[in-house]
Amino acid sequence: QVQLVESGGGLVQAGGSLRLACTASGRTASGRTFSTYTMAWFRQAPGKEREFVAVITRSGDMTYYADSVKGRFTISRDNAKNTVYLQINSLKPEDTSVYYCAADLGVTLPRDPAPYNYWGQGTQVTVSS
Repeated sequence: QVQLVESGGGLVQAGGSLRLACTASGRTASGRTFSTYTMAWFRQAPGKEREFVAVITRSGDMTYYADSVKGRFTISRDNAKNTVYLQINSLKPEDTSVYYCAADLGVTLPRDPAPYNYWGQGTQVTVSS
């Protein structure tokens, strides 16, 4: 059973930075572990749909970002630590959301939440103006 646990959220002033982390444990029923998952970050603000933020390939050699976060957010992963990170810089009040990490067992890089097989519980990021 795969579990994802996010950490690193908090209250920060506009213009500040945070580093979110998501650590995976366990394995799938077929025995797959973290290094074989495509990993992504999504976020969801109150009253809004969950939206794509960033995704990274299994090896970490390719990344894609939502236009709204390009140049400010950086996704990375450390397969030795079973962890994916989201460095968030130049935070804006509109970045306030619950941030979720997600794991996909496929080989594509989906920007839609539906294909993702496993989700964390989320970590709150609140940006004050």
